[in-house]
Amino acid sequence: MRKSRFTDEQVVAMLREADRDGVPTVARRRGVSEQTIYTWKKRFGTFQPDDVRRLKQLEQENARLKKLVAERDLEIEVMKEIAVKKW
Repeated sequence: MRKSRFTDEQVVAMLREADRDGVPTVARRRGVSEQTIYTWKKRFGTFQPDDVRRLKQLEQENARLKKLVAERDLEIEVMKEIAVKKW
């Protein structure tokens, strides 16, 4: 996946700026297309910068927990195989 030039917090700040000054003005000023701003608006429409940070934290925590569950499932499967071989 391609890395964006702007962080999510910067994108949200640009969207708030676009709400005030208008999309075409902000697009020219920031060097992005109007379509890009509209796409961001679909993704981050009602977010505030703090919301984006919290969302990133939750996504990281979710990924960590998924990894733990996968490891635990693998351990359970190994234990089941061992138990079957003993009997």
